[in-house]
Amino acid sequence: MTEQNQEYPKNYTGIFNGLIITSFSWAIVGPLTMKFFADYGATVIRVETSKRPCTLRISAPFKDNQPGLDRSGYFNHFNANILSLALNMEHPEAPTLVNKLVSVSDIIMENFTPGVIEKWGLTYDNLRKIKPDIIMLRQSGFGSQGPNSRQPAFGMILAAMAGIPNFIGWQDRDPLPIGVSAYTDCISPRFAMAALIAALDYRRKTGKGQLIDISQLETALYFILPSLLDYAVNGREPERTGNAAPAAAPHGVYPCLGDDRWCTITVLNDHQWQNFCRTIARPELCDEPRFNTLLQRKNHEKELNELVSAWTSQHTPEDVMNILQSAGIPAGVVENVADICDDPQLKERHLFWKLQHDEMGLFSHLGASFTLSRTLARAQRPSPRLGEHTEYICTRILGMKDEEFARLASTGVFE
Repeated sequence: MTEQNQEYPKNYTGIFNGLIITSFSWAIVGPLTMKFFADYGATVIRVETSKRPCTLRISAPFKDNQPGLDRSGYFNHFNANILSLALNMEHPEAPTLVNKLVSVSDIIMENFTPGVIEKWGLTYDNLRKIKPDIIMLRQSGFGSQGPNSRQPAFGMILAAMAGIPNFIGWQDRDPLPIGVSAYTDCISPRFAMAALIAALDYRRKTGKGQLIDISQLETALYFILPSLLDYAVNGREPERTGNAAPAAAPHGVYPCLGDDRWCTITVLNDHQWQNFCRTIARPELCDEPRFNTLLQRKNHEKELNELVSAWTSQHTPEDVMNILQSAGIPAGVVENVADICDDPQLKERHLFWKLQHDEMGLFSHLGASFTLSRTLARAQRPSPRLGEHTEYICTRILGMKDEEFARLASTGVFE
């Protein structure tokens, strides 16, 4: 979706228009949190430096397999609508510039390991001396207190510390890692967004800001709550069950026609099982003693899965899904990346924004994952080149004179 092919009301402004956020951020947590606000009109300033570029800027895949700070698909996917200020925080001129940023900001956000912000003098108490109603969001791996607070963290490691691999894999095999991306980086921003909106509402009512401290590890624990409760009540640890489920059979991912094509199927009760048997033209299985109750199907699950696979392997995953859904049986295609990029449902909801990027050409950026009926998410600009908006931020937002900007630029602070 581009700005040209989306219709906006006259004099359109986003719901967060006028809000200024300065972000000292890293990896996915920072930009994904900021995007919720930037997509709906906030001015989001990301402070970064070429001296130590964000890990996403130096992460593959790169456009045309040519590495570069502005060519990472990983970075550019997550950073639409965000402004980039190049600022070397170790430079002696940096503190004065940061104080000016704080003075015009509504929110200061950071997701570094505790100790980094303290080294720069950007504690909440210090920020309040500059702007009394400032809201500060801290979003580290373990939170700002506790014996692990100063421990550097990464999303895949935090997912392991939250116990999630214990749920992935088969009973007779070792646990498996989460697999793709920094898992908690995509969970924590949802909590952060809600907390920030609550803090903004509180400030609107009271005129007071506040400090928000989020532990990414703790946000991940919400995804294993049933097992935490089971352990608290019964002392039971979770068991890995592969694709099986205790209250459904068949329940799994089944091979289909095509190269590495699959479909998921879930049969939750005897009625659905009978529908399944008739749908695959095997009505005699309805009364087959091995399969006619859930308990029996679970007892003979290996044979059951072989039976289901024999049918699914004769059809495309799309046909399996459509045939079974028409019979009231839950089923869904296991989409590959090509399917997702061309998915008509996602296209209809404009999840991917095609924006012209100076380095990468026409490139898909992550759009808004929710819609508001009265204010639209807006694709204003592609992800920034490192330091792309430095002059604009200094002269237009901070009100710096051209001569002062030129003087500072000559010192090397904007690197």
